[in-house]
Amino acid sequence: MMKRATNLLPILIACLTAAIFSRCVTEDDFDNTPSGNFEALWHLLDEHYCFFQEKADTYGLDWNTVHEKYRQFLTPSMTGEQLFEVCARMIRELRDGHVNLTSSFNVARYWDWFEQYPSNFSDSLLRKYLGTSYMLSAGMKYRILEDNIGYIYCGSFDQNIGSGNLNAIFTKLAICDGLIIDVRNNDGGLLSSAQSLAGCFTNQEITAGYMAHKTGPAHNAISSLKPVKLKPAEGMRWQKRAVVLTNRSTFSAANAFAMYARACPKVILMGAKSGGGAGMPFHAELPNGWSLRFSACPMYDSNKQSAEEGIEPDIAVNMTAEDLIVGRDNIIETARAYLRQ
Repeated sequence: MMKRATNLLPILIACLTAAIFSRCVTEDDFDNTPSGNFEALWHLLDEHYCFFQEKADTYGLDWNTVHEKYRQFLTPSMTGEQLFEVCARMIRELRDGHVNLTSSFNVARYWDWFEQYPSNFSDSLLRKYLGTSYMLSAGMKYRILEDNIGYIYCGSFDQNIGSGNLNAIFTKLAICDGLIIDVRNNDGGLLSSAQSLAGCFTNQEITAGYMAHKTGPAHNAISSLKPVKLKPAEGMRWQKRAVVLTNRSTFSAANAFAMYARACPKVILMGAKSGGGAGMPFHAELPNGWSLRFSACPMYDSNKQSAEEGIEPDIAVNMTAEDLIVGRDNIIETARAYLRQ
């Protein structure tokens, strides 16, 4: 899940204004019937989802064809679970982890973005590297490894990360020769926390990415790109080399963190391509009360390339079955070797 960041507020206001006032589809436009709920779902996405053009270019998505494909399964007497299954299959055509339909009995989801890839992560190995004496602040676990390399594991951005947390962490790690920030298996949270952590790796305000928003119901009605500025953190900032570790389960706000960090001097990305999820989520409701979440505002990296499908690492590294057998995290070890050079 990605939640808003404070310095993105003007862009998000524009995004939400466009979503609300561009021929807004509401639950009152459709009946609370299988057909009415299906059409409400399809039209909400048709008018407000932000990646139709990108999906069409990538794998030939035709949203009108999708509509006809799944409408034929509707019957007036179908149960709620049967309708949910049809709707879930339809939104899976978008191949977007930020598109979810939530009922009282299930959540429609698309997880192929990480389930179809190697995990490149092991909880057991993480416990080995962290040990039992690691320190903990704002959900981040950190310690100094035996070779004087600092290591931070950030498994979620669900908690607010304040300047006090960051000052404490970087004061402790200041003696280290290099730093590893591990955001593997981090599926997001507060975008503001991702930006706060990334701000520790720049001494001046930089353009770390771009954002756009929908300007109308047409699939290609997307605004011009607006820069997303990354401000230096208050207090302690890291001045030496740093490596950010990613895998396919690095998603949403964590994907944004990887994007921001790579724009910072002395920071590289290592591991596997991140999972993406670069669309700021928007919420709506169907006539029957089911909740819909979907991507409404696309984000781009500092080179104006879409970040929706993930961020490529500067140095690609994978873990093997042999690594697990011998108890070695090849991605961490490669990062340590890089920082010791």
